[in-house]
Amino acid sequence: MGLPHLNRRDFLRGAAQATAGVAVSTLVSSPTYAAQTDATPGRALIKVDFDRQLGHIDRNIYGNFTEHLGRCIYGGIYEENSPLSDKDGFRKDVLQAAKDMHIPLLRWPGGNFSSGYNWKDGIGPKDARPRKWDTAWKAEESNRFGTDDFIAYCRKLGAEPYICVNMGTGTMQEAADWVEYCNGRMNTEYANLRRKYGHEEPYGVKYWGLGNEIYGSWQAGHKSAAEYANLALEFAKMMRWIDPAIKLVACGGNYPDWDREVLERLVDTVDYISTHHYGGNNDTAQEMRVATRFENQIRVLEGVITEVMTKSRRRQPIKIAADEWNVWFRTTNTGDQAKKLEEIYNLQDALWVASVLNMFHRHSNTVTLANMAQLVNVIAPMMTNQTSLVLQTTYYPLKLYTEHAGDVALDALVRSDAFPQFADTPYLDASATTTESRGKFTLAVVNRNPSSDIIADVAVEGFNMTAAADVYELNGPGVDASNTFSTPNAVGVKRKQASGLGPKFSYTFPAHSLTVFVLGS
Repeated sequence: MGLPHLNRRDFLRGAAQATAGVAVSTLVSSPTYAAQTDATPGRALIKVDFDRQLGHIDRNIYGNFTEHLGRCIYGGIYEENSPLSDKDGFRKDVLQAAKDMHIPLLRWPGGNFSSGYNWKDGIGPKDARPRKWDTAWKAEESNRFGTDDFIAYCRKLGAEPYICVNMGTGTMQEAADWVEYCNGRMNTEYANLRRKYGHEEPYGVKYWGLGNEIYGSWQAGHKSAAEYANLALEFAKMMRWIDPAIKLVACGGNYPDWDREVLERLVDTVDYISTHHYGGNNDTAQEMRVATRFENQIRVLEGVITEVMTKSRRRQPIKIAADEWNVWFRTTNTGDQAKKLEEIYNLQDALWVASVLNMFHRHSNTVTLANMAQLVNVIAPMMTNQTSLVLQTTYYPLKLYTEHAGDVALDALVRSDAFPQFADTPYLDASATTTESRGKFTLAVVNRNPSSDIIADVAVEGFNMTAAADVYELNGPGVDASNTFSTPNAVGVKRKQASGLGPKFSYTFPAHSLTVFVLGS
């Protein structure tokens, strides 16, 4: 029996807080770390040894995702004739906010949408493009945003494009033609069609997904693992015959049996296998346990990859692409067609996002690509209306990590009391990073306790600690606090200084907070 299957259709069924000054003191000798799980948590411990490096952090773990769903594309990143848009129809406020997140990789066009999408409908003069019925999300698709528009957006954003091909209703020839259109240098039909439409140089799209959630009955072209694997092998051959340099992501199923069977067939073909995870709960303990379950899901997939690799001659390990993940439990694909899945996030959700980013750091040797779903309006870190934009609470962890995390993950030992009902889910969650030169140290700590501050003793070995550090604290008046158009700054980041630091110090982590320490340059 595999882990709980957390995917999108399962869910369809069913101003910063003012805080006291920084409390820093010399580490007390021989403290007692409480083992009980009562309402008032005991003292915690965080230890970091610079000789215990987990691996290189691939910046692609901070990727994002855009799908033709609700107002993500139309009315989100793309809004023609709006005074807020540039000459290409891209919302300037959304683009700037996305740039500030330093997104390295953007996935498109889905998601479920990709399993019925013909990319050839979305190229050429916009007024000549056909309007189609999207069977995935039961909506009209204008096709006014297509491949060239997506690439242009990625270029403005400074992100690598990641395209998911149609393995539902699509053919391997369509997929190969798409690679040719994007990457072809030859004097052939689709490379020349790209040139005809004003793009002389190839786009050089490196990352390609071999279908989306094909394991699910809700997907157009649903297949068994064996059927999918055999077809994906043929798609991969055709696509690589056009461009041998592309990186391919196999469709994982969130079930060990599916993943094992797919990988055994594709072990010599693909570079990644995907996993998706959505979850959440109004109860803080329940929601934070979802992050624990996500980490367990990653561990199981790591085990499957190791098992398959031991039977293969392949030397380069297959990596994990968590190419859809987020909090999602409040909204469904019902109601106002134009406002589907517009989840309003609170501080608790932001702490969950930070916990997942910490988890990606801990698994940096295997998780090297990830895409938070989605960029704007649809289960997203930002929301728009016709006149403005608001940054949701979940925006801030992404921005803090991309700005301050180093490229090397360190093994951070954390001893903390846990939620009383979940012994495997501690109140404190942390990740530590540095740079190749060891000139910078970043410690990100999430206090997931909804009501209590937690004092932690922090010990750092192997780093020339400075006496002061920049500290960024994400917080708000309570776990239920949200940023809306009427209260856009209820939750935010406060920057301050911590002084009197050394190899050992203590710090009080406020209730319901993310704290990021940055030392060095």
